[in-house]
Amino acid sequence: MTTLIGLSGSLRQGSLNTALLKAAAAAMPDGATLTIGSIRGIPLYDGDLEAADGIPKPVEELKDAIAAADGLLLVTPEYNNSIPGVFKNAIDWLSRPPADIPRVFGGKPVALMGASPGGFGTILSQNAWLPVLRTLGAELWSEGRLLVSRAHTIVGEDGAISDPKIAEQLRSFLRGFTVFAQTSRGK
Repeated sequence: MTTLIGLSGSLRQGSLNTALLKAAAAAMPDGATLTIGSIRGIPLYDGDLEAADGIPKPVEELKDAIAAADGLLLVTPEYNNSIPGVFKNAIDWLSRPPADIPRVFGGKPVALMGASPGGFGTILSQNAWLPVLRTLGAELWSEGRLLVSRAHTIVGEDGAISDPKIAEQLRSFLRGFTVFAQTSRGK
């Protein structure tokens, strides 16, 4: 069984990206599962807080879940043509202390997808993640890309996708990433 964990980069209750993540969890290929993790409850990164109190419990729990998974799916919104601050902040915490980076991200198969109400999907945000993932030593799956444009007309809050073409693109994306995660992890 291939196990993936997915994170939405939005905290908003009606998030298009969280809905897309729910759709992905429901569309996983046979022999694979996608657990939905959360960045909710992760404080703003503060080195003084880390020095005084250590790694916050929600961060430790998420680090352990990512380390245990065969692959990580980042479902990223695009804010001001780049990575949402709250999502980058979570990844910054997940990379603390630096000695944990190899355990959490080192060689970890990672895929990016995203949904946007605009016409370009989340192409700029996905591109902005590339140097971050490279720095962390993650193994980016670059065979597929899923950019859901005008997502407010396609993806329901429950993760239902009304456009059959987008639903098939999602299934194809997930099949490809699952095979990549299996191959990368020697399954």
